[in-house]
Amino acid sequence: MKYAIALAACLMWAAPAWADAETDTDNACLEGDRAQFGRYVGDWKIVDESFARDGSGWIEGKGARWIFKCIGDGTAIQDFWMPNGGGWGTNLRTYNPDTKTWEIVWAAAGQKGLQHITARQADDGRIIMDIVKPVPDPPRRIVFYPPDEEGWTWAQQWTFDDGESWFDVYHIIATPYAPQTSELEQ
Repeated sequence: MKYAIALAACLMWAAPAWADAETDTDNACLEGDRAQFGRYVGDWKIVDESFARDGSGWIEGKGARWIFKCIGDGTAIQDFWMPNGGGWGTNLRTYNPDTKTWEIVWAAAGQKGLQHITARQADDGRIIMDIVKPVPDPPRRIVFYPPDEEGWTWAQQWTFDDGESWFDVYHIIATPYAPQTSELEQ
């Protein structure tokens, strides 16, 4: 566990130096089963919304930028979550061909420890991510929907009946990131 924490800390510390760097290894994540998450490699503008806890409807979020990179010549996919208004998070995703699942570690500013997640691609192309540890209450999962030419969507879902039904509580819409003119001038 100490090693995993040190690894995640090193990756997060190094992220600003190379998160924007161009790499020619991105294609390594588009081969075979690695393409399941490899198809999200890129730089994305995020529009988000949360379902109000009082049930009154959807509330617009602050948005974010989310960069997915292929690292280690296709060994893993790491992403960098940068919400508008501050903060950060990173996932490190590796594919296990024996179990046909992804093992994922999530770390974020303000989070106590690491989160362990597993994921599997469904027959319809969705990727279902299940949070393993710490065990969430209520149980929750994340669903990545297949991308198209305009981008992709993602939903966090909760269950209150042991997985018989799932309810969306958070949505994102990802479209290709394009810096504002003022960002280019700086």
